[in-house]
Amino acid sequence: MKKFYQLLLILGLVMTPFLTQAHVKWFTTVTPQKETIEHILSPEFMGLALLAAIVLAALTLIIPRMTEWGPVKKMEDRLSSLRKYSRHLLKYGTAVALMIQITNGTLFAPEFHIHNTLVVVLTWVVIGLLLIPHHIATKLGSAILLGLFIYVTIDQGVFHMLDYGFYVAIIGVLLVGHTRLEHIGFPFLYLGTGLSLCWVAVEKWVYPGMALDIIANHHVPTFGFEPALFLVMAAFIEFVVGYLLVVGILNRVLGFVVTCIFILTTMLFGMTEVVGHFMIHIVLIIFIIEGVSFYNPPIKMHKTKLDQFIFVFLNFIFVLATFLLIYYRFA
Repeated sequence: MKKFYQLLLILGLVMTPFLTQAHVKWFTTVTPQKETIEHILSPEFMGLALLAAIVLAALTLIIPRMTEWGPVKKMEDRLSSLRKYSRHLLKYGTAVALMIQITNGTLFAPEFHIHNTLVVVLTWVVIGLLLIPHHIATKLGSAILLGLFIYVTIDQGVFHMLDYGFYVAIIGVLLVGHTRLEHIGFPFLYLGTGLSLCWVAVEKWVYPGMALDIIANHHVPTFGFEPALFLVMAAFIEFVVGYLLVVGILNRVLGFVVTCIFILTTMLFGMTEVVGHFMIHIVLIIFIIEGVSFYNPPIKMHKTKLDQFIFVFLNFIFVLATFLLIYYRFA
């Protein structure tokens, strides 16, 4: 089991360049060109899809054994003791993320430049309200933030803003605090973040030119793979990360590995990376702390290991096909 964790850490370091392209639009000026569906569904794509489905399904057999390992149990206990701080971390982390964004002239993402004075003022109002240690102020700030998200969505388009759907989940968590619906907040955060990562991953398959430009101009290592194949693999890894969050597999370890990866990517892209992914860091830290204590993941609907294996395998293929077809249809 110890060797497995060492392998996981090494894999995380190797994955760093795969996830550096999380939002390719931030780092390239290449005009997007839609790939044909025939080229997207290449033999390499279908082979990787089957491999990913098998690996994910196998995790249903591996994860329970991992939790029985002594060091893992100690880590679980230590992290569980920090759960009482999760909502505070999300609240104040959101305020800090907004500060970083607005001081750089953007909101929600580096590509959304803000020139409207009222939007700037309202963003600072949101920051101030989130810093007040009272749930009423938090709800008021969250409501204004939701209004700002709707404003940016109207300006940029719904399709574009699906990349940042996790902000809706964050706002939802903050709004339901100290209410009867408080228990559904963090599950919604898992779902929203996972689906956002899946959506962003599909962009690399549909518009590969942008990511290939990043690989070439930023000298992203491809470890001997052809850039086109490397790109397909990168998108699969990102899609799998999102899927893992949704189905509730490996959440704490996943959060730790991916957080380390995003920190390492800052060395490649600097401040743009910080502005764009700071909020994701906060969310992933919360996942590390919370685990799945509050979340009844879909996989738990199936009791036997064989049923869970089959469910994850088939469900991954279905989710992958659905995301790809919907994105391609409206891209």
